[in-house]
Amino acid sequence: MSFNLVLVNPEIPNNTGAIGRLCVNAGASLHIIKPIAFDIDEKAVRRAGLDYWDKLDLHIWESIDDFFLKNEITDNAYFATTKTNKPYFEVEFKENDFIFFGSETKGIPEEILNRYKSQNITIPMTKEGRSLNLAISTGIILYDAIRQNFNSFGET
Repeated sequence: MSFNLVLVNPEIPNNTGAIGRLCVNAGASLHIIKPIAFDIDEKAVRRAGLDYWDKLDLHIWESIDDFFLKNEITDNAYFATTKTNKPYFEVEFKENDFIFFGSETKGIPEEILNRYKSQNITIPMTKEGRSLNLAISTGIILYDAIRQNFNSFGET
């Protein structure tokens, strides 16, 4: 079983490193879409990912257009955002789905959210907060996708 986490223009190296470590442990692929606000080889990314970075199935894309040109995105993707009321646990994740997360300050570009409006998902929160940390958000949603498909977890 495998899922694809897609980070659109990540800005904080520690988050990206932690997400890389998460992907290795969950058997997921990590797609990073440029521009990236830091050098992917930065010490902070490696430190947050510890010794996992070399085990990561990592794909770097030059732009969002490049990603969409080379990956067929239909009903096989979900887009995490605070701009919807549809909770992530109401969708049925399938093996190899793409789960998109936007940058820490800007989120996923509005044009993409609008193009895939029915596939926008959110993590419910109280009115007191505006968003969760990116690494925490990826873990919450990825592990629900694994929970839904647990019978094939660990198979490659």
